[in-house]
Amino acid sequence: MPKKIKSIIFKYCTYLALFIFTSILILILSVYLGFWGKLPSKAELDNFEYQQASEVYSADSVLIGKYYLYDRQPIGFKALPKHLLEALVAIEDERFYEHSGIDYPSLFRVAIKTVLLQDQSSGGGSTITQQLAKNLYPRSERKTKNIAINKLQEMIISRRLEAIFSKNEILSHYLNTVSFGDNTFGIESASLKFFNKNSANLKVEEAAVLVGMLKATFGYNPRVNSKKSLTRRNLVLKAMYNADYITENKKDSLINTPLKLDYHNYNYSEGIAPYFREEVRKQISQWVKSEKKKGNSYNIYTSGLKIYTTLNYKMQVLAENAMKMHMSQLQKKFEDSYKKAAPWITNKKLIQKAVLASDRYKKLAQEKRSTSELWAILSEKRNMVLTDWQGDKTQKASTIDSIQHYMKFLNTGSLAIDPKTGAVQSWIGGIDFKHFKFDHISQSKRQVGSTFKPIVYTAALESGIKPCTYYDASAVEYKNLNGWSPSNSGNKDETYLNYSMQEALSKSINTVAVKVLEETGIKTVLMQAKKMGITSTLPNEASVALGTGEIYLNNLASAYASYLNDGQTVSTYVLTTITNRKDSILADFTPKKSENRAFSKETSQIMLEMMKSTINEGTAKRLRINYKLHNDIAGKTGTTQNNKDAWFVALTPKMVHVSWVGLDQHEIGFKSTNLGQGANAALPLFALLYQQMNKDRAFDKITKARFKKPNEAVLELLRCDPIKRDGFFKRLFKNPKKKKKKNFKQ
Repeated sequence: MPKKIKSIIFKYCTYLALFIFTSILILILSVYLGFWGKLPSKAELDNFEYQQASEVYSADSVLIGKYYLYDRQPIGFKALPKHLLEALVAIEDERFYEHSGIDYPSLFRVAIKTVLLQDQSSGGGSTITQQLAKNLYPRSERKTKNIAINKLQEMIISRRLEAIFSKNEILSHYLNTVSFGDNTFGIESASLKFFNKNSANLKVEEAAVLVGMLKATFGYNPRVNSKKSLTRRNLVLKAMYNADYITENKKDSLINTPLKLDYHNYNYSEGIAPYFREEVRKQISQWVKSEKKKGNSYNIYTSGLKIYTTLNYKMQVLAENAMKMHMSQLQKKFEDSYKKAAPWITNKKLIQKAVLASDRYKKLAQEKRSTSELWAILSEKRNMVLTDWQGDKTQKASTIDSIQHYMKFLNTGSLAIDPKTGAVQSWIGGIDFKHFKFDHISQSKRQVGSTFKPIVYTAALESGIKPCTYYDASAVEYKNLNGWSPSNSGNKDETYLNYSMQEALSKSINTVAVKVLEETGIKTVLMQAKKMGITSTLPNEASVALGTGEIYLNNLASAYASYLNDGQTVSTYVLTTITNRKDSILADFTPKKSENRAFSKETSQIMLEMMKSTINEGTAKRLRINYKLHNDIAGKTGTTQNNKDAWFVALTPKMVHVSWVGLDQHEIGFKSTNLGQGANAALPLFALLYQQMNKDRAFDKITKARFKKPNEAVLELLRCDPIKRDGFFKRLFKNPKKKKKKNFKQ
């Protein structure tokens, strides 16, 4: 080749090299100066804060839930076990402690093998510091989608990070920000989710599983792909051996260790106490609003609050077990009692009403479709997942089929509180939060049936009526109440019987409750309810004696607590303390206890003795007979008209428990009183819970507590025959087939 041509080629190659070099310099400079998107300064990087999940703890310090946009719980470097850090460095960045944010040999390897030779097995060239840069400054949030620009930005940010933070701090920040899939960020959250332990307690093989996930959070997810996760874990262990972090014997031993998970998903709709956690969320949201007015800016989803509650974790677990056991069995009996005549199958008006109230119908109606078109769409069958007590089932069903399916489910509310403070110990707002989000403790007002009778009798005692006052149990037709004539359960002939107040309450005699109300006065009874903390507006009519008033379940629990507090009322509460991410206390919540008594100590003792009789000889005696509970217990059953609401209130020296069972579809009740009465439908929720608590010594302070012995004056007031029969001449002139007619004293 002529010398002149060689000179020209050399000249142009030099120009080309200079052009490429200059172009690269200009590109790097343009990225550095922010032409492709502003880069965070050293000061900004030095002061960044994680978006951190707020954590919810039970009274016994168990993490029961989180509120988050990103599930993250940052921890300090000292909480990271040495073998976790070794696993990370061994598999992700073997020269981490040698480079200053950029591993040039790895970059060269990637450039040659991956880019030129198309060898995808050569791996990536990003260091842990560059990956941290990507975590802190995600590519999705940048202006450019060009991979070269993104890489340059991450390299510049990583150099700045290395200038600000030590190697240990970089490892800590990386492990606190990296994604583990399933909206889980940071090693602590991942450790709790997959192994139910803090990251400080991770074993070597467990740490290797989590570190192995970082390459592909779904592909190596041990819950989803256990075989691939095991293979990846073993690869991490081999890398640790190659880096001299573990011995060959240790490596071989760990590789032969089976993969074991203890998976805990802190899902909004799943996990322990979902209704309780939603109530906590509502109350915290209100607190955040009130703090904002004071100039304090907190976010329940990102501020990393630690929320401490009153919930007893172990009791909640037992309560949920009891609920599932009882409600699944009761549901079957309920459906079997109706057979083919079930209203959710045969009652077209009821079904139509439910369809019209559904979200699906309302959404379609907004599209201004014709009625026939609407019903055609709602009747169209497709593959659908329907849930029952046996689990999820995929079947061909329409929207109407789905509505009918969920119409039939019995629901429940179950609450236990500390009577001295009002602290909530267990809270079950329904059978399944995923499908029934309506909370039957704080959102639902239902007729309370005979559980209101103790308030009537309390008002009577406070008005001076003696507990051994006798009342004729025969039915009366009240002329000024449109001929209203309350009857007793089972319609037994009680024409000649006279009940003491204690016996009438124990046996839940309706006719006597109305007569006690009449003698006491409706206004006096309503005032007594208000004194006991009942906030609902109750009906100003005679039927209130039978519990036609609608009351929130937690409000009823507060009222009953006064019988264990010598007449002092309490308000239920769920929050105790809120701290920030550094554990500084932001708020303390002290229980509210009324200084005024709703009734006297004497009345309190009398009412407790009367409600003990309900358990020992009355409508709730199956606690003693069927469930063999010999603890100190008082209480009251309740059943509303047409068996639509079943109630049971249990009073023990250290706990008030209220349970309700019924349907959200108010028009549907139990087929029979035998099935739907409070003693059968609601009482077992307490009985099964207390049976389990009796077996656990952790609850001895509650289950072995004893009622204070009433004073002798109170016992003397209660010494009388439970029932008196009319004398011979009174029976002679009384016609059992003819109801007495009279006006109710207003």
